[in-house]
Amino acid sequence: MRSDVNERFSRVGAGTPAGELYRRHWLPVATASELSDNPVKRVRILGEDLVLYRSDAGELGLVSERCPHRGASLGYGFPDGGGLRCPYHGWLFSPRGECLEQPNQTPDSPQLKSRAKITSYPVQALGGLVFAYLGQGPAPALPRLDLFTKEEGPTRFRDIGYAVIPCNWLQIMENSFDPTHVEWLHGRLFNYHLEREGKEPTVLAGHHIKIGFDLVDYGIIKRRLREGQTEDDEDWRIGHPVVFPHVLKVGGYGLSSFQIRVPMDDTHTLHFWYCWYDVPDQYANLVEDVQQLPDTYEVTLQAPDGSFLMDTIDSQDAMVWVTQGPLTTRDDEHLSSSDQGIALYRNLLRSQLEAVESGGPLMNVVPAEEAKDVIELPQEQKELGIGGGGGNPMASFLRTQALYSRRLTTLSDRIESTLHKAG
Repeated sequence: MRSDVNERFSRVGAGTPAGELYRRHWLPVATASELSDNPVKRVRILGEDLVLYRSDAGELGLVSERCPHRGASLGYGFPDGGGLRCPYHGWLFSPRGECLEQPNQTPDSPQLKSRAKITSYPVQALGGLVFAYLGQGPAPALPRLDLFTKEEGPTRFRDIGYAVIPCNWLQIMENSFDPTHVEWLHGRLFNYHLEREGKEPTVLAGHHIKIGFDLVDYGIIKRRLREGQTEDDEDWRIGHPVVFPHVLKVGGYGLSSFQIRVPMDDTHTLHFWYCWYDVPDQYANLVEDVQQLPDTYEVTLQAPDGSFLMDTIDSQDAMVWVTQGPLTTRDDEHLSSSDQGIALYRNLLRSQLEAVESGGPLMNVVPAEEAKDVIELPQEQKELGIGGGGGNPMASFLRTQALYSRRLTTLSDRIESTLHKAG
């Protein structure tokens, strides 16, 4: 890929092709529970420094971080009535960026208030996440993807992990179209580390004999066929869907998950692991207590010395994303036949960038009045977990980022205790 094309595909600041494409889509910027702990949160999205807040009246706002008075950060302000007050001199801003009050300004100046209006963006809460639309004009419909519409129940709970990944968003997304890395990064390499620690191996090292990709109306479905499988197996028959431009769905019996990649700027990506767990009926009595714990947690991917941890599948992924560089070059890459999915995604991205520039229709962008109730996405229903864990059906999930989840680790520990007493 030529360096100028790489720049066109990768950079997301205002006015860049990819940046303008992302500004046509709703993007999750935080979890709802984060605002329960603190109703004011600084966020950086598409190169813009913003402040997300919930007013005393419960209304969400997303506004520029810089106060127009003397430039202090509104990220250290506080909600008051229907707006957010600057910590420096108490100027009050509504969720629409209007300056409502200017204490100590005498006499009151409507013109000064008008000039002090700041940038604001629409926000909506859905499924435990807060989404923002950074584009111009009327916001399109917020896509109601199936997992965003689920509700917790006697055997089901939600869990949302997040981390800031110090690299460009495209390096992360291209990994979603690379099935064969699983047998090496999450199979052979993982088993190498597990063997050295005397732990049970994963079942992910099976050799790929065939991969395939289908362009569908919402994005791409990737498929794989390992040795010993036939095309009747779910890995090939159903596959994994990717909702353009930035959501991957994975899972099986017991787990349904979105991986959501949101560009913060050219060299940082906000990554969400949005998970739903379905617990076997015999452990339903443990779920209610677990649901009282926070549903949001920060994922640790690196050791204090900066080296990547190799004990979870997602830290392994982060290692290969980040070690390519903050914004990787692609004019020196050598693609092979196993990279056909990456080529397909790049072609889709190219066509969507051209559609933004020509004013053509965009994938997954529809007017608000044409919103669908729920967008159902296919998912495999293969055996619970990804191998390992013995008699504890939830233990295998701790080999992903869920190792840092209070909900899942607590549930797993209680199941272990139950099994120990029964055994």
